[in-house]
Amino acid sequence: MKNTIGTLGVWSFIDNMSATETVNFCRRLEQWGYGALWIPEAVGRDPFTTISYLAANTQSLVFCTGIANIYARDAMSMNAIRQTLSELVPGRFMLGMGVSHAPLVADIRGHDYKKPVTTMRNYLDAMDSSLFMSVPAPESAPIVLAALRTNMLKLAAERTSGAHPYFVPPEHTAKARETLGKDALLCPEQMVLLESDPDKARAIARQHMATYIDLPNYRNNLLETGFTTEDFENGGSDKLVDAIVAWGSEESIRDRIQAHWDAGADHVCIQPFKNDGEMGPDETLLELLAPG
Repeated sequence: MKNTIGTLGVWSFIDNMSATETVNFCRRLEQWGYGALWIPEAVGRDPFTTISYLAANTQSLVFCTGIANIYARDAMSMNAIRQTLSELVPGRFMLGMGVSHAPLVADIRGHDYKKPVTTMRNYLDAMDSSLFMSVPAPESAPIVLAALRTNMLKLAAERTSGAHPYFVPPEHTAKARETLGKDALLCPEQMVLLESDPDKARAIARQHMATYIDLPNYRNNLLETGFTTEDFENGGSDKLVDAIVAWGSEESIRDRIQAHWDAGADHVCIQPFKNDGEMGPDETLLELLAPG
């Protein structure tokens, strides 16, 4: 799967696009040479139905969930989805799974949020033992975990193909590679913004970071990475904003992507923000950074 997804992909919300617009977006990503599109699961479309549709209307792009929430379906259903897409779109699907966050799981979905690592380990066990009575796929799609801190990273290396860290700087990528070992797949997400005015860039960055900055899993990870509680005040310090969102010129954004590769990333998935603050991916930036 490392060769299939390449070294550069795109992470993007696509729920603001119509089905036709999303297909056309994916076709442009293929033309530009991106290896994969990572899509989240939150409060919009079902990601797996979407992937089936998009894969049927494209040629080569690999589709990855970044991430599928394990509280959204039981382990037997998740295994059935994995096996089904492994057969329907062979070589073009990777299952990214995660425990999400307590506010999203408890407050929005109404489930009890339990110890993350234990819950994920038990879920993987249940997937492995799940009954699936259908035509087997020639090869099961790889799994990566939304892993940030040491114990979840170790679980990712032990039980899956690797890790998909989100909301992290290159310093975390170096730590993750050390923890995972040399063989596991490491696919960090990197927010990017083509805007060189510091005040404007940081304002747009804070607007997008607001969704994540108070979530405990991200905060605790960044505290371990070297930030302090003061860095999370007032929408995030300049230091934190600059570490999470790579803004500036095309060259400076390329340097940040390279920093992740140098730190041990196999594949970096960039999330391109528009410099007018509107939702949706900045396709001008994607074309500039196109690996093809």
